[in-house]
Amino acid sequence: MQRAALPDGQAVWLLTRYADVEAAFAHPRLVKDPRNALSPAELARVPARPEATRYTRTNMLVRDPPDHTRLRRLVSKAFTPRTVEQLRPRVGAIADELLGAVAGRGEMDLIDEYAFPLPITVISEMLGVPAADRDRFRDWSDAILAAIPPQPVTPAASEALEGLRGYMEARFEERRRAPADDLITGLVQAEEAGDKLSREELQGMVYAILLAGYETTAHLIGSGALALLRHPDQLAKLRADPALMPSAVEELLRFCSPAATSTLRYAAEDVVVGGVVIPKGDMVLVVITAANRDPARFPSPDSLDITRADNQHLAFGHGIHYCLGAPLARVEGEIAFETLLRRMPDLRLGVSPEALAWRPSFVLRGLASLPVRF
Repeated sequence: MQRAALPDGQAVWLLTRYADVEAAFAHPRLVKDPRNALSPAELARVPARPEATRYTRTNMLVRDPPDHTRLRRLVSKAFTPRTVEQLRPRVGAIADELLGAVAGRGEMDLIDEYAFPLPITVISEMLGVPAADRDRFRDWSDAILAAIPPQPVTPAASEALEGLRGYMEARFEERRRAPADDLITGLVQAEEAGDKLSREELQGMVYAILLAGYETTAHLIGSGALALLRHPDQLAKLRADPALMPSAVEELLRFCSPAATSTLRYAAEDVVVGGVVIPKGDMVLVVITAANRDPARFPSPDSLDITRADNQHLAFGHGIHYCLGAPLARVEGEIAFETLLRRMPDLRLGVSPEALAWRPSFVLRGLASLPVRF
């Protein structure tokens, strides 16, 4: 644990050890909403965020109980393991369609043509977003995710946030006129039922589900494929025993950690973590990538081992903010890798690993592209 400075100059506690990160995730007085930790004077010194970001601060990812509890309950049924298991046939069909479209070419960009389209198609269908509109979400999310706090909000991010907000408002109006069997309809009806969901919370919930619902899974698929290709012994072991797939996905979640950090937390009072006092009002940033490679928790943490037995990684967080979409991400990951290995037995890198570029993001860790041959 150490003190550091964010890009905007604000001081923050960086938590990197597994035990400290797990404790921070579960601590009830390390809160997400700064209004629950800072005095009016302290809040006034926090750098202002543009008005375009307003609705992004109304979702369950950045709220505390009781609001967090209420918001999470509204969508939790759509992401239970039982509900998600029913999606397996459709996820498999999407994966087959995507790989079938490139089968005759012998090469593809695995990120643009598989890792991103698969989860964005799944989450879009759950929400009720038309297929023709999905490319716009990729463009919007690229700009928005580069501006998640503590990163500054660029003009491109503001434009993307406004574009997404306007698009969502149009979809809300459509569902009010013509309800459908999708998540947007469910959220609109919750808003209309009274105080369950405010207008900005409705916008914030769809924003969080859309972006969090596919970005991290896309990075799991892309980074996980690269990890397997760079560890041919583990790839061969998985090909020889497909029953290892669930264990392999857990290890790839630990090894690749698509979410590099969590969103900011604030000490609502003096908090002790790892024997260190974090004063009231201080900001805390947990580094998931470091925690998942902590040698005090994982033997040989920098080795990829798809048979790792004790693998309680923190890729999905811990505590009340544990990722609601974890069951869906696991199913999508299992199917994505199974389909890829089955349909492309000669899969290999199309460029040297040194030529690969990673997307610039403070929060997420993922490849910009991944050329492969097959």
